[in-house]
Amino acid sequence: MTQQAARAPGTEEAYADEPLRLPPGSCDSQLHVYARDRSADRPLNYFSSGAMGLASSHGLGLALARPERRVIVLDGDGSLLMNLGTLVTIAQVAPRNLTHLVFQNGTYEANGGHPIPNQGVDFEAHARAAGIRDTFTVSTLKDFEDRSESILAADHLVFGCVKIEQGPLGPRSYKDMYRHERRVALREALAN
Repeated sequence: MTQQAARAPGTEEAYADEPLRLPPGSCDSQLHVYARDRSADRPLNYFSSGAMGLASSHGLGLALARPERRVIVLDGDGSLLMNLGTLVTIAQVAPRNLTHLVFQNGTYEANGGHPIPNQGVDFEAHARAAGIRDTFTVSTLKDFEDRSESILAADHLVFGCVKIEQGPLGPRSYKDMYRHERRVALREALAN
């Protein structure tokens, strides 16, 4: 499945008002899709690029701070490998409003697409071993679409591994993602 197809199957309408979304920190080409595509961008998109490995930790903190909001972390496999122990903490706290999706393409895209160690790592097994009860792995767009409604409706912690192809590596300009107006919009949206 391609990154573009997996980005948000059938969920843009569902994302419109409620969830706080953390776009992937290491699926670098997708960061630029969100930054350029204004229909996919919204004040409650929180970009954690530059903090590789911390999307799950940021998501946990936001979920605990704002329990009335659904928090959806869109993480990269290389990013999660940098902070794999966070799964144990997330499982222990088990916020009902947190969904952690890891997009597995076998690379550290943020630094040039270098391969991650152990291409066959089973992230779902790691999440289950950490104590997360609702876990899944999908590798086709149809399977992801079939699960998307239940993922968004869940009233408990969810962890999913979405197997995707490596995306195109493009130029990296974080100027738009880190612009002052984006940070102000996020703060204002979180205050409501």
